[in-house]
Amino acid sequence: MATSERITARHCAHGLLGSIRVPGDKSISHRVAILGALAHGSMRVENYLCSEDCLNTLRAMQQLGATVTPGAAPQDFTLTGCGMRPAAPQRDIDCGNSGTGMRLMAGVLAALPFQSRMFGDRSLSSRPMKRIIDPLTQMGARVEACGEKPGCAPLRITGGTLHAIDYTLPMASAQVKSAVLLAGMLTHGTTRVHQPAVTRDHTERLFTHFGIPCSVSADGLDIAVTGPVDITARDITIPGDISSAAFWLVAASIVPGSELTLRNVGLNPTRNGIIPVLQRMGADITVSHRVDAGEPYGDITVRHAPHLHGTDIGGAEIPNIIDEIPIISVAAAFAEGTTTIRDAAELRVKESDRIATTAGNLRAMGANVEERADGMAVTGGAPLHGATLQSFDDHRIAMSFLVAGLAAQGETTLEGCGNIGTSYPGFEETLCGLEQA
Repeated sequence: MATSERITARHCAHGLLGSIRVPGDKSISHRVAILGALAHGSMRVENYLCSEDCLNTLRAMQQLGATVTPGAAPQDFTLTGCGMRPAAPQRDIDCGNSGTGMRLMAGVLAALPFQSRMFGDRSLSSRPMKRIIDPLTQMGARVEACGEKPGCAPLRITGGTLHAIDYTLPMASAQVKSAVLLAGMLTHGTTRVHQPAVTRDHTERLFTHFGIPCSVSADGLDIAVTGPVDITARDITIPGDISSAAFWLVAASIVPGSELTLRNVGLNPTRNGIIPVLQRMGADITVSHRVDAGEPYGDITVRHAPHLHGTDIGGAEIPNIIDEIPIISVAAAFAEGTTTIRDAAELRVKESDRIATTAGNLRAMGANVEERADGMAVTGGAPLHGATLQSFDDHRIAMSFLVAGLAAQGETTLEGCGNIGTSYPGFEETLCGLEQA
């Protein structure tokens, strides 16, 4: 079901109660589509995220020769790979809104013996691609940024035989790391990536799942892959997305009388930083039924926390929570004291400038926010009021402020909510169900 362009959230006086299953993890879904589509044989994929972003990546891999056989539910299907012999795409590859899809596929396409071209929507065409162009060029690929904005999509890639490199990331980026590692797995020799801080490690974990030779240093900062590899298909079940669960963790924390349980949510330690951040702020969160099946997952129960307080957020924890900072900022507006967010300048080149858009929308609701070059300071305690706000074509901004509307006085309306479907199909239905429960 398509998401409405205009959604209103109303002050919730009765609390949010019940059990929720959030959609499959977005980051893992992208990577499963890419690796499974290259593999020999067929694999059962369960709980794939059927969002616009991830479906675009799956369609792109079908253009390279993979096939998808639908299952009983849209999120379950059989993926048959091309047996490590991808075909040249017969048309340009549409990545939609997905920077992850474009950057990761660039790593694969750079090592293949044909030319390809990738494009995306207006938002994607404004996001920086030089960060992947540089290392792939060092490996011997020819990657041209053809966008109106320098260093941006569309990308024209002339692939071919690459050579292994040792590459030090100039910033902590799982997408850049993964692009280099994916190119490296198709290249003779050992490709090494050194990162300044630990980033989400789904690529490394999926390499292990598919039997791809990969080593990770004890501190998680140095990763190496030896290619070329031969991938064999293996069934996989994708856990729920912690970044989607984050909205409900904050919602239940700030709406009095709430108790929600989120089922089968991914608990990868390079992704679950929002849990300790919220607990540090005084949130009542417990984890149960923990399972480790390559990717750890479990149930998360969250209850209303009447005395949230501010905290300092920055440094090495930022890569772990970069997608959750808008919704954490909402929690900060309902907490006593000041929450300071720093070292997060990367937020300025997301789907929107998330520092500016988060700060602006919080101010429009009555919050005290000081915007800074690499973050913001949010001083909570003042009652928030409903407002009509823009999403700025950014799904996480839209969802964050709909959650804020549940605890603010009056009604909060978000304009331009159709973009929510890029990451969380079904969000609107879940929101309405909780409001009416």
